[in-house]
Amino acid sequence: MENHKKSLLRLRLRVTAKKRGRDPGSSGGASRKLRERDCVNSVRKLQRREIGGLPRMARGASSNAPEKFRNIQLQEEFDTYDHNVNWFLKLQFLKKRSKIIEIVAAKDVIFALAQSGLCAAFSRTTNKRICFLNISPDEVIRSLFYNKNNDSLITVSVYASDHFSSLKCRTTPIEYIRRNQLNAGFPLFETESLKWPGFVEFDDVNGKVLTYSAQDGIYKVFDLKNYNFLYSISDNNVQEIKISPGIMLLIFQRTPGYVPLKILSIEDGTVLKSFNHLLHRNKKVDFIEQFNEKLLVKQENENLQILDVIRSSFSLQFILTPMLFF
Repeated sequence: MENHKKSLLRLRLRVTAKKRGRDPGSSGGASRKLRERDCVNSVRKLQRREIGGLPRMARGASSNAPEKFRNIQLQEEFDTYDHNVNWFLKLQFLKKRSKIIEIVAAKDVIFALAQSGLCAAFSRTTNKRICFLNISPDEVIRSLFYNKNNDSLITVSVYASDHFSSLKCRTTPIEYIRRNQLNAGFPLFETESLKWPGFVEFDDVNGKVLTYSAQDGIYKVFDLKNYNFLYSISDNNVQEIKISPGIMLLIFQRTPGYVPLKILSIEDGTVLKSFNHLLHRNKKVDFIEQFNEKLLVKQENENLQILDVIRSSFSLQFILTPMLFF
């Protein structure tokens, strides 16, 4: 889980701009060629991994890439745009075509969310549109989540009536969506103030929902099966929470020499372990990640550290390079 000051969607994207006034052809020609070659190598590695490209580099006599795609054919096309729905929508940007940013499949129903915030449901049985999930004329749907625990769809929306300032969650059983009976759905977490930088996160692995109310600085955990409240975490020093199978990692505000960490049971919030991880002074932390019982810590211009937080042992340390990810 990302820092609560970030947006709802936990997509990490880093864009680096070029420095002003630098002439690309003035210097660094050899290093530029090296970077270009490394880029090509990365592309080739991705190609080999996904489609078995470059037969001479693949294992065996030849690549089987053509066979992988030979039987893939277009079966059906769906269109979320419908000019007849314009009379219902109040917001002009909802009436315009926009690209699809999210697709969710729930058995025989497919949900397509457009960048504008308009969401449509389609039946794979009839190959026709069932309905639009925007039940209010000023509703902008931000994200979708299919809850397999109770076969329902959760929509996370913002509304023009409150200046798109807070997130509202609603769950609707898939069976009622098939019948176009959206009124059978009901709102979730109405007691929570999910205004920016608050958030809601659905954890399908552990069957939990994590919310953060920026108004009172409290994290709350709910059961994804019945949406019952389980426990809360109230600490203004918590900077970030990472979720792994069975556990949660709480990252607190760092001091010059270390960062306080806590590991909690995801089921009841019991503190399993509390410790301080030593850091290099005056060097920023690139990331701290929890991967099952392993803790990954990376600081600027330092090697990646991997620690076993359950056994309190130092597992591994090595230089992090892009080649490790292919």
